[in-house]
Amino acid sequence: MKNYIPRLPYAEKLLAYKDKDLIKVVTGLRRSGKSTLLLLFREQLKQQGINPSQIQFYNFELPENFVGKNWDDIYFDIKKKLQKDKPNYVFLDEVQNIPEFERLVDGLFASENVDVYVTGSNAFLLGSELATLLSGRYIEISILPYSFREYLIAREIDFTNAYLNFELLFFEYVNETSLPKGVELRDAGYDKIFEYLEAIYLTIVEKDIMQRHQIKDKRAFENVIKFIASNTGSAVSPNKISNMLRQDGQLVHRDTVENYLEYLVASFVFYKVNRFDLKGRKQLVTLEKYYLVDPGLAGYLIGKDRYRDRGHILENVVYLELLRRGYKIWTGTSRDSEVDFVCKTKTGDIEYYQVAWEISQENTINREFGALEKIKDHNPKYLLTTDSFPQRRNGIKHLNVFQWLLGAV
Repeated sequence: MKNYIPRLPYAEKLLAYKDKDLIKVVTGLRRSGKSTLLLLFREQLKQQGINPSQIQFYNFELPENFVGKNWDDIYFDIKKKLQKDKPNYVFLDEVQNIPEFERLVDGLFASENVDVYVTGSNAFLLGSELATLLSGRYIEISILPYSFREYLIAREIDFTNAYLNFELLFFEYVNETSLPKGVELRDAGYDKIFEYLEAIYLTIVEKDIMQRHQIKDKRAFENVIKFIASNTGSAVSPNKISNMLRQDGQLVHRDTVENYLEYLVASFVFYKVNRFDLKGRKQLVTLEKYYLVDPGLAGYLIGKDRYRDRGHILENVVYLELLRRGYKIWTGTSRDSEVDFVCKTKTGDIEYYQVAWEISQENTINREFGALEKIKDHNPKYLLTTDSFPQRRNGIKHLNVFQWLLGAV
């Protein structure tokens, strides 16, 4: 566990649901920290006095744990090792690699004195029979790579130092990677980070998506990925992407593009955000926006030119932070303006967020404040920018985005 920082919000959730009659399902991108989170939790159980014989941990990325075995072989192997009349803790890492894993999980959950924890790198884990079998009997804990705050902690940087160059550190964060192992590699040079990102990307694209869904046209699929990565924070549609591919000589039907997008979202590479009609107060079902799970992946996918678009990079990072804070998120739209994020907090309150790199020009000030001013309700409204001296206008809270990301405001 060396160099791994405590992921406190996730660890606290696991602890809160310990010994509760629920399966704990930890989901997220490959290498975002799911396995390490469970390993740390296992150590925490031991510190609480749980005997190691009461804990079973299976990593199903290791072939020796599942090759040549059916789900029932694994099930009875686990059952043999259960300690009678004592609580048992069973961890199934990357369980989706087991054929009919739903039956394995269901069988263990039905066993007496067994607390079950599973991880998966694909949202289809909960879109399968498992969700049907266990309706109302599981809790999902979705894990993201390091936040900006966690990134600085991992680098042992004292972010309470007011004289830090936060802009420089932010660009290192988005130019490199927010994936925990990738941050460990930074001292070895960016080429090592690049190789690491490439290995993860190829595993997700070729193993998790192309093989699983039998995609034959790799070029078209990868062009869809690069298009979305180049247009994070912009409204797109399957039709628009299909037309783009057609101009490049690739005939890919909009329904196929829609499937591609679904696979990418299910693998946690991108997150989809629906539009919300600010006037009609309802969700819209067209022209969604997509955000990349790790800004560093954009550098791998489309090169350093992507980082000229500072505003959309910042918007992507803010979206992920809102997600970490447990908010439900939409993008707000009306006839003549748009608000970056309409959020419902964990307590059901509504908040609005507008994101811009800076507002040094008068027309930028009017545009960014104006979008929020057009919303006539009295819910909190925030403008997040890199400006050092925030302004205040018509009740809108203008905050320094770096301090907001660090939880300091």
